[in-house]
Parts: sequence; C-alpha cells; structure tokens
Amino acid sequence: MGLMTSLPFFVVLPPVLWVLFKGNPFFVQIRPGLHARLFTILKFRTMHGDGRPATGLGKLLRKASIDELPQFWNVLRGDMSIVGPRPLLPEYLPLYSAEQHLRHAVKPGMTGLAQINGRNRLNWDKKFEFDLHYVDNLSLMLDVRIIFETAAEIFLVRKIPGSVTDASPFKGNAGC
Repeated sequence: MGLMTSLPFFVVLPPVLWVLFKGNPFFVQIRPGLHARLFTILKFRTMHGDGRPATGLGKLLRKASIDELPQFWNVLRGDMSIVGPRPLLPEYLPLYSAEQHLRHAVKPGMTGLAQINGRNRLNWDKKFEFDLHYVDNLSLMLDVRIIFETAAEIFLVRKIPGSVTDASPFKGNAGC
C-alpha cells in the first residue's frame, strides 16, 4: 500500500533531483541493521554534497519525510522493516550501553515510536527508551498504531516543528 501511494514520488522526484543536484538523486549511507549488520540505506538527496545547507525542496522533503521513501527498497531487500527503531550511524555502535545494543534485536524501521513521539526534539535517552519499548513490546497492533500515527504526522504535519535535522550527535552514555 505504502509503496503504491509513493509511486508518483518515484516518477517525479528523481528527474527533478537529478537536475537540482547535477547528478545522482539518491543519498546512500552505511547503517547498522538487525544484529548490527551493516547495510546501505537509500534516501532521496536533500542536500548538496559540499556542505551547503539543504535546498528549499530538500527541507520540504525532509519535513514531510518524503526523503525516506526510497527505503522501501531496503524493506523489499530485507534490510529494514516498515516499523522499528530508526537505523543510526555505525560510529555510534561502540558508544552504546549493553541495553542500548538491544535496539538491534529487530530490523530497523522506516518509522518508529521515537518518530511519532517527537523525532529530533527528543534527547538520546528518550529515543533509546522508545526503541527499547518497541523491542520489548513487539506486536502487530503496535506496528499498526505506529503506521497510522506516522501517516497522521505526515499528512497533518503535526508534532514536527522547525527543522528535522536538528538532532545532536550521539556521544555515548555520558552524552545522553
């Protein structure tokens, strides 16, 4: 269903982003997944690669989470799930406590509890709390609730004030 409703974005956005960024419309990055196995995540490009800030279109794509749609490819490949803890950067792996590592007991998701409960407005302790709550309470009903609340957030653009790129880097347990 989600893949079908996002199909127009896959038809329209790549050529627009190709022109805007003078090349590849996709952003690829290595992220840890299930059991911390590394995989390549795919997103629509929203920023220039030379450190310049996101374009106006890029900011809009991020605010509406449209930049995340290519991750359906990651779901089809089996690297990700629709719902689960968001995959973080691999350099964070050695900084996790034993409890925080439990977030890798499930596949990472395109959306999760942290996304519907504040996204980048949350501090790292709260993000990990939501991730671990998800792992401990995994159920179809929880996934359905998260999917519906994610859709409401995207279409009603609520709870996501300001920039969605304001998250500070994770610095380990002392940085929470």
